[in-house]
Amino acid sequence: MQLTGLHHVTAVTADAPRNYAFYTQTLGLRLVKKTVNQDDVSAYHLFFADGLASPGSDLTFFDWPVPRERRGTNSIVRTSLRVGGQSALAFWAKRLREHGVTSGDIAERNGRAVLDFEDFEGQRLSLVDDSGAGDAHPWERSPVPAQHQIRGLGPVTLSVPDLPRTDAALTAIMNMREIGAYEENGREVHVYLMGEGGAAAEVHVIVEPNLPPARQGAGAVHHVAFRTPDEASYQAWNERLQELRVPSSGPVDRFYFKSLYFREPNGILFEIATDGPGFATDEPLESLGEKLSLPPFLEGRRAQIEAGLKPLQTKQEAAA
Repeated sequence: MQLTGLHHVTAVTADAPRNYAFYTQTLGLRLVKKTVNQDDVSAYHLFFADGLASPGSDLTFFDWPVPRERRGTNSIVRTSLRVGGQSALAFWAKRLREHGVTSGDIAERNGRAVLDFEDFEGQRLSLVDDSGAGDAHPWERSPVPAQHQIRGLGPVTLSVPDLPRTDAALTAIMNMREIGAYEENGREVHVYLMGEGGAAAEVHVIVEPNLPPARQGAGAVHHVAFRTPDEASYQAWNERLQELRVPSSGPVDRFYFKSLYFREPNGILFEIATDGPGFATDEPLESLGEKLSLPPFLEGRRAQIEAGLKPLQTKQEAAA
C-alpha cells in the first residue's frame, strides 16, 4: 500500500485579496476553488492549482486574521513548486525581481536546480527544476507563458527536533522510504520517497533540535496532504491507522476529496486525501473558482456565509 505523492499543501494568509492577486497574477496559478474552511466558515479556503486542477498541484490557503508566524521547528518550513527546466528558472528569477518579490539566486539542492523566494507574508517557497517529468497542464489565461508555468508541487521540507520519531511515522506508518541525505547550511536533510518517487513525491526532513517550536500564523504552513488514488485505498489507510493505534480524525468527506488527518510525533499535521472526485464536481471545469462554491451541507447557509466574508472578486465577477 503506497501513497502516490503530494496532494496539496495548505497554508495561512491574513490577507485573502492580496493572496489571490499574488498567486494568480505574480505566480500565474489558477484559482480552481473559492470556498470556505468547512470547520470555520468565517474564513475563505482558496485553492490554487494548474489548468486542470490536478491532484498534486494544489497550494491552498485559509484566510485567518492572525499575526505572522513565529518560525521554528515542529513545522513545515518550505514548499517547493515544480517548473520544467533551467530556462524556466531563469524566467522566474527575472520575473520575481521585476515584481519586487524577495528571492535568492538559482542554486542546487539535492541534485536539482532551485530558486528560493517568499511571498508578501514570508511564506517560504522554492521553484525546483523537475526536468519536465510527468504531465503538465498549463492554464491558458495565466499571465505566465505556458512553458514556464508552475507544474505542481515539489518536495516539502519539515523541521523537527527529533528524527527517529518522524522517521518511524514516515516509514513504519506511511510506507515511505529514506533514500539518502544532503547537507544544507551545516544541517543534514533526510530525503523520503513515496510511490514511484520523483520531485512530486518527496518529503525532506531537517533536524533542528536547538530551535524553539514554531507558532502558527500568517506565512505558515498549516498541513501537508498526501495522495491516495481511490476510495478503496483511502479506506485501507483508515484501517491501517486504526490497526497501528495512530490517533486520527477518522474519515472526513470534504466533498471535493476525502481526508484523514493525524499528527506525526513532533506535532506536524498530515492528511491523506483521495484524488477524486475533484473540483469540477459542482461547477464546470472551464469556470472553476470564479464564484463562491459551497459543499451541499453548507449551501443552506450561503447568505449568512457570504455576508461574513470580505470581498474577493475574480476578474470574471468584477466584470459581471
